[in-house]
Amino acid sequence: MTQQAVRVQPSFDANVATAVSQLLGTVVTELTALQINGKQAHWHVRGKNFLAVHELFDALVDHAHEWTDLAAERVVALGLPVDARLQTVAAQTQSAKLTAGFVPADQIIREVLAQIDVALAAVTRAVTGLGEIDPASQDVSIEIQRGLEKDRWFIYAHIAEA
Repeated sequence: MTQQAVRVQPSFDANVATAVSQLLGTVVTELTALQINGKQAHWHVRGKNFLAVHELFDALVDHAHEWTDLAAERVVALGLPVDARLQTVAAQTQSAKLTAGFVPADQIIREVLAQIDVALAAVTRAVTGLGEIDPASQDVSIEIQRGLEKDRWFIYAHIAEA
């Protein structure tokens, strides 16, 4: 049996990995905040269309979890760590605090939409910034953007005027 040699050195450029880590690290932070705040909203939404909104928030949390993992694993695959510890996320997120306690559906929907918009801004920066740096990482960002925009649309529809 012949033994194959395994490369010890990574096959990626360290500068590329650093740029990917910076852009996707922010995505991980904002999606982690969205998961936590989305679950808070899920537990505390009240009023008209309760069940539908409650279930949409739960789906959003599940999706945000999947996308966080996708972004984080891309960074780790390039050989760099990701810091999504609670304290780090709380210190770095750009999302505003949600209203505490039970909140009427229209209000909490607007607050969650604002949180989604913060995450989408980070994802959009990653899509733009990664275009010429690392197409595989850009593809990860595009996948997240597409899904997050769809979830935003589903949630927004509950407060849309027309």
